[in-house]
Amino acid sequence: MKAVPRVAFFTDSFYEINGVANTSRQFVKFAQRQQRPLLCVNADTQTRWTREGPFTQLALERGRLAIRLDDNLSSDLLLWRHLPDALKAVRDFAPDVLHITGPSDMGQLGAYVAHKLKIPLVASWHTNIHEYAANRVRRYVPFLAPPTRVAFQKWIERRTFHLARQFYQLARVLLAPNEELQRLLAIETGKPVFLMQRGVDTECFAPAHRLRLDQKFKLGYVGRLRPEKNVRAFVALEEALLKAEIADYQFVIVGEGSEQEWLNRHLRRVVFTGNLTGLSLARTYANFDLFVFPSNTDTFGNVVLEALASGVPAVVMAGGGPKFLIEPGKCGAVARDEKEMAEAVVRMMREFDDPTARQMMRDAARARALTFSWTQVFERVYEAYEACLSTQQVLEVEGSKSAKIQPTTSTMSKS
Repeated sequence: MKAVPRVAFFTDSFYEINGVANTSRQFVKFAQRQQRPLLCVNADTQTRWTREGPFTQLALERGRLAIRLDDNLSSDLLLWRHLPDALKAVRDFAPDVLHITGPSDMGQLGAYVAHKLKIPLVASWHTNIHEYAANRVRRYVPFLAPPTRVAFQKWIERRTFHLARQFYQLARVLLAPNEELQRLLAIETGKPVFLMQRGVDTECFAPAHRLRLDQKFKLGYVGRLRPEKNVRAFVALEEALLKAEIADYQFVIVGEGSEQEWLNRHLRRVVFTGNLTGLSLARTYANFDLFVFPSNTDTFGNVVLEALASGVPAVVMAGGGPKFLIEPGKCGAVARDEKEMAEAVVRMMREFDDPTARQMMRDAARARALTFSWTQVFERVYEAYEACLSTQQVLEVEGSKSAKIQPTTSTMSKS
């Protein structure tokens, strides 16, 4: 029987509330269930070790000087002070492959450890950091004329993607969250790229949690309230609802971020819940009537999948990965722009006046989510590890052949 690869997993996000953290936690749970040898290296508020069977966890402290990247995510430029601990942990664990989740502080540390110890490197692409950078820089250059600002944003996006591409070329095999990025990364890096989608806990997120005490149509959103999420589109959506003379609605927004104050000033009928987890989040999802996700930058859309699992149809944008989750006309709609998004929401709200049509779409949403299993996702990841090891063996054989040929060539040159 073929041995399961030993994996050292360096993740930049583990305890936070975001897609990377959720995926990382699910990966650890999968490895523990399957009794697969895994070393997880992640950041925390203090450095500590955990060992349980074939699972080892090394948490490295991010210091007080860490740069805040998001509401609950930082990057520590001094994380390299933990290099001796990281090297020792990886040497002791003796992994076959080392997997990093991106070009963050933890990803850079992991990439160096892999290089230093000559361990094949696998890198997964989770976030379109080039699009995030372009969106966020906009608020720092309000003094620029619109055409100049757009040109500057595009330059930032191209430059950031170029730097990210260079970093990912350090890996032997890449993992991408959707087919579009899979093709792009294969072309841009020349590396083998495997698909690493996401799963969903269909027991936690389920229609059974639905309990409604009012008849208002609830338009739901879950996620960070940041510029790259395009959440200001909700204001244009509300204007479209009022123009269509739809009054019995309410936005329910789950999450926190810098855009909350602006949204609170400009939306008329809105409830902000803050961040939710566990049963509170599951119940909130199930009580939505329609999930609206205006982001064009998400590479997958874990929250869209959680909404579908809760029996909630979704309207998403054509940019990014969420569009691959939706079967238009069955469990939601895909919009090319904010105008189409508003039109789709108005149309679906009217269609939902028919109880049969509404239930059919809720059932279709749930059925779609049931096709996404964490177990299937991570089994494919291990296939990527096997491919990485196969590539490594080929390189070793070729290197061995070159080493054997070299002395002969040297002798011939002397003669």
